[in-house]
Amino acid sequence: MSITQQHALDTYRARRLGETPPPPPGTHDRQTARELRGYWQFRAVVTGRPAGGRVRRALGRLGRLGRPRPRSAC
Repeated sequence: MSITQQHALDTYRARRLGETPPPPPGTHDRQTARELRGYWQFRAVVTGRPAGGRVRRALGRLGRLGRPRPRSAC
C-alpha cells in the first residue's frame, strides 16, 4: 500500500468516525528533520563530542573537500 493510499484510507476512516483527518503526507517533513538534527546535536554535546560538522570533517579526511575538481579534457 502506498503512502497516498494509506492517507486516503485514514481520511475515509476519520470522516466516518467524525474525527479530524490526518495531515497530508510530507506536511511535517522539514520540521521533523530539524528536530532530528537538534536531537543529534544535543546527544553529541551530552556525550562530549563536537556538535556539528561531522560529515564535512569526514569528507575532508577523505580528501573530497578543499580540492578543485579535475577538469575533463573534452
